[in-house]
Amino acid sequence: MLTYWRAPSSYDSIVGRKNALQLIQLRWIAVVGQISTIAIVNLVFNIAIPTPAMLAILIFLIAFNIASSLRWHESLSVSSGELFFALLVDVITLTAQLYLSGGTQNPFAFLYLLQVIISAVLLNTISTWCIILITSACLAGLSVFSVPLQLPPSANGFSSLQTLGLVICFVLNAALLTIFITRISKNLRAGEAQLAEMRQHAAEEDHIVRMGLLASGAAHELGTPLATLSVILGDWQRMPEFNRNTEVQQEMHDMQIQLNRCKSIISGILLSAGEVRSESSAKTSIHRFLNDLVEEWKSSHAIAIFIFENKIPGDFPIAFNTALKQMIWNVLDNAFEASPKWVKFIATCEDAKLNLIVADAGPGFSDTMLTQFGKPYKSSKGRPGRGLGLFFVVNVARKLGGTVTAYNQHQPDAPNESGAVVRFSLPLQAIRLETEVESNNDV
Repeated sequence: MLTYWRAPSSYDSIVGRKNALQLIQLRWIAVVGQISTIAIVNLVFNIAIPTPAMLAILIFLIAFNIASSLRWHESLSVSSGELFFALLVDVITLTAQLYLSGGTQNPFAFLYLLQVIISAVLLNTISTWCIILITSACLAGLSVFSVPLQLPPSANGFSSLQTLGLVICFVLNAALLTIFITRISKNLRAGEAQLAEMRQHAAEEDHIVRMGLLASGAAHELGTPLATLSVILGDWQRMPEFNRNTEVQQEMHDMQIQLNRCKSIISGILLSAGEVRSESSAKTSIHRFLNDLVEEWKSSHAIAIFIFENKIPGDFPIAFNTALKQMIWNVLDNAFEASPKWVKFIATCEDAKLNLIVADAGPGFSDTMLTQFGKPYKSSKGRPGRGLGLFFVVNVARKLGGTVTAYNQHQPDAPNESGAVVRFSLPLQAIRLETEVESNNDV
């Protein structure tokens, strides 16, 4: 949660970087415009201006823009202070160029408005007022101190150089403001959308954490009564009067299966929450683990066709984990809900990994489900509160060092020849136990 509470500052810095890159583009346009203006004034109108000094200012502006490009392309964030400094450099260079070319008599003095409006969009209120005060002071100073600009005599009206300069300045202001304010506004909207998404994720994760705490507490509380029921049921199974009744024996057997199922569910909940029950692990073999899991699942589900293909070449000891069993059970349950007539379960071992594949003949996953597989509250069943099963499945696999992937695949032996596939890939070292021979060899 702390990450999301810091999100606004991160959001501001990321958006600031995008806006800073827009400023770099705007500054390159200013450089090209100033070079063109100096060339036209000297070559076309033969107006005397201090060209070397103005070119020196341009060289400084080019160097600053290159440095800004290198700095902001390497950095993932730009602070508001850096944006203020960049705008301040633009104001200073513009003031220097205006000082050398007539001061307030230069029609391009109205470019100060471009700096003020951009600062109003990019900066906070205090920084914007600072830019306003600085530009006002520069404009006032230019009205008193500047190098006079000697314009040749020209006709009145539109053919006047002063009027032509005003028109060009207005067109530049309007065009640049339209282009760059639009881009900056787009960056701000994209940043706000990202911030809204982050807040939504924070709310969802907060709810999941609360739910996890509640489930963990309930699991701890249920552990004691389940243990008591297990002891009582064991005593009943040893009583002669119950052993003589076949119907009662069958009912006690069914009760024991459901009691073990409840224990495995609680163990899965606790492991998903980062805890482990003391009885959650036991020594077994991979073939026995899978065969027992399949038989237990089939006994509690009336499925027409269930195909189990155990392609693991050799048996080896593993640490049986009830959370692993619960994870596979949940995916089998989901496949059964989507395809109650046909489910396929395949187990293989490749590259020191245990691969478990569950396929069904249902309608398959939607594109939205495939892109958001394993995220909470993302379900294709259309009922509120669903989607948490797959979320916990992915979480348990991650804790065991494995991965879970989902996709749709053509099933040639399925009734509908289509369906969804969920694939577990778990490292063998996470569940495999060393044999006595391997241990002796290590010695």
